[in-house]
Amino acid sequence: MSDVFRALGHPVRRQVLRKLRDGPMTAGDLAAAFPVSKPTMSGHFNTLKEAGLILAERHGTTIRYRLNAGAAEEAVALLMDIIGKETGT
Repeated sequence: MSDVFRALGHPVRRQVLRKLRDGPMTAGDLAAAFPVSKPTMSGHFNTLKEAGLILAERHGTTIRYRLNAGAAEEAVALLMDIIGKETGT
């Protein structure tokens, strides 16, 4: 789970997840939406994949990413559990 929280720690990665809420997108389309280099975006994609937050599907030379909602829901549930215990609820 620490990989998930590390992945969520960067604003670009959080924005990628927001964009993927609306459906799958290609790596190129995602990269074009951010003012960073493609290699930097590739690193962000890898971090998100390693954390299980996104899934990659290769179609020829194109990589299409989609949100892994199950992993995101698990992270939210864990966070809510932590917050609930700390606040005494």
